[in-house]
Amino acid sequence: MLFGIEKRPTDQRAFCSEDGTIVTYGALVELVRRFVKIKLKRALVFCLCENSPGAVTGYLGIMEAGCVPLLLDAKLKEEILDSLLKQYQPAYLWVPDNCEKEYILNSCPVLFQCFGYKLYQTEYAPYPMADNLALLLTTSGSTGSPKLVRLSRKNIIENGKAIVKYLQIDKEERAITSLPMQYTYGLSVIHSHLLAGGSVLLTKSSIVQQSFWNFFEKERATSLAGVPYTYELLKKIRFFERQSTHLHVLTQAGGGLSETLQKEIGEWAVKSQVRFYIMYGQTEATARMSYLPPEKCLDKPGSIGIPIPEGKFFIVDSEGKEIKQQGLIGELVYQGSNVSLGYAECRMDLQKQDERQGILETGDLARMDSEGYYYIVGRKSRFIKLFGSRISLDDCERLLKEKYPGTEIACISYQEKLIIFTTEETIVDKVYEYLTEHIQINTQSYSCILLDTIPISESGKIIYRELERYLSIT
Repeated sequence: MLFGIEKRPTDQRAFCSEDGTIVTYGALVELVRRFVKIKLKRALVFCLCENSPGAVTGYLGIMEAGCVPLLLDAKLKEEILDSLLKQYQPAYLWVPDNCEKEYILNSCPVLFQCFGYKLYQTEYAPYPMADNLALLLTTSGSTGSPKLVRLSRKNIIENGKAIVKYLQIDKEERAITSLPMQYTYGLSVIHSHLLAGGSVLLTKSSIVQQSFWNFFEKERATSLAGVPYTYELLKKIRFFERQSTHLHVLTQAGGGLSETLQKEIGEWAVKSQVRFYIMYGQTEATARMSYLPPEKCLDKPGSIGIPIPEGKFFIVDSEGKEIKQQGLIGELVYQGSNVSLGYAECRMDLQKQDERQGILETGDLARMDSEGYYYIVGRKSRFIKLFGSRISLDDCERLLKEKYPGTEIACISYQEKLIIFTTEETIVDKVYEYLTEHIQINTQSYSCILLDTIPISESGKIIYRELERYLSIT
């Protein structure tokens, strides 16, 4: 079975949920076998996800039955889900009982149910898909883009093995779900702990809710994962002023931390005897591509570290030639068995074979230092030209977040201007002076807009395209 779950002690806990539900490896294996016995035709299955036993066991059963799940947020807007249904025409749906999308399910027969989830058969017939296609993940979260990442079973297993190795995960680990399972980073936490025979603590609560921390303490979570926004929230709720006897691993990915916050967390981690891993990855690489060893956290501020086991990095110039000289900037290219098969933008694309052949052009600009550690300096697409100077939007965000720690800030380009968004009224006027001093461009080249909140995706990333709708007020 996937992840070798049938090899675990039958009484070992695989999942424990906030409502007290416990699923042992023995019970999980039986549930997966029940899915297989339904004898589903190989087809696409839309899985509406939440961090619950029903969502995760269903996902594993669907995979083992030979079907291909597309993981989507259970709270996805109806118009977005409806568009995806018409585009991809799944033969089955795996949805929670409290699903508010009854208009879709009215005439669909129920084939199986467990843990508050039901498997529905839709009106759509199965259609051909590539034999090596095992899983589909979205590239844009809640924006509704039909562009999906195609992943193979090998991608999933090999990336999981690498994560288990460098994070030193074993059967004693108890990881809490601080990220949604339909997000590649959140899913990788589940995959890696199942591979190691560990346990996953499933909660729908947010880290800003007391119920999350009650569950965290009750089940003595040993690890916590987060994106930069997660760690900014942890600082706001004074998490780093606490001590925990059971937490011994923190992981961070999904974008760069400010160097100030990295230093603060790194120092806390050393003092608290917690291993703090900064990581780098993309959905297109199944999850992870690199990690910064905990002992290097304070020595390498801003670094994404070194490639994961069995992975390789290259930096190439605009003509695709490898740059071997340290310190020079070029596009970061990754090679490894976890590189996805490619994209899909319609159901016909699910027949495509491996288009990447283990090579991923990340779209990130990077440099390498003298010790072989890598640093992301920006996205190829996140630059603006102002008065002849090429300005990195990511650098602008980093500078401002370093200057005003704890403040929500986002930068975009619009009609050849730099637009800065913030939620802090007291810095609006200061931003002009600060950026003029540091990037030396005329103040007429940028505007600062005050918002109540910066739009954040389910995975904790800034939704830049949503910011454009505020530009009418400038």
